[in-house]
Amino acid sequence: MYQKLLIAIDPDDGHEGKRALEAGLSLLDDNGELHVASVYSPGGGGFFPHVTEEAPEEKEAEARKKLDLLVRKYLPMNREATIHVVAGSIGEKLVGLSGQLCVDLMVLVSRGSNSRWKLRKATVEYVSVNAPCRVLVLPVLEKAEGEATDDTEDNAGD
Repeated sequence: MYQKLLIAIDPDDGHEGKRALEAGLSLLDDNGELHVASVYSPGGGGFFPHVTEEAPEEKEAEARKKLDLLVRKYLPMNREATIHVVAGSIGEKLVGLSGQLCVDLMVLVSRGSNSRWKLRKATVEYVSVNAPCRVLVLPVLEKAEGEATDDTEDNAGD
């Protein structure tokens, strides 16, 4: 069992979040410390820095809100998690955060190279090689045809 665990989650995918939390909790000691993290790109308009979709503060607040909802939805009542939302390069930030927190294990879900969540093969390899802790990479589970996502279920009653 692990004493300190860091779970990297895409805040826009409740299915992935649930899976990563379940897998992580099964490996965490009863008195262990749980950290949940997401990394976002602060973005910008490239050559036009004044043109941006959202301010970095808004992106961070949005990611933090979504992570908080996922944690409250899927974390058992007797467990707590510290939420971390950081801006920058996903691999570098996850490696840095794992070192800063002195975690024993980092859990992440890899979707390969064809997704919005930029946890691509190169990022997974970077984290696996450079993290100062063990890294558990969960492969993405394909949803059965017609299976609703958590986001769809949440909005069904609206």
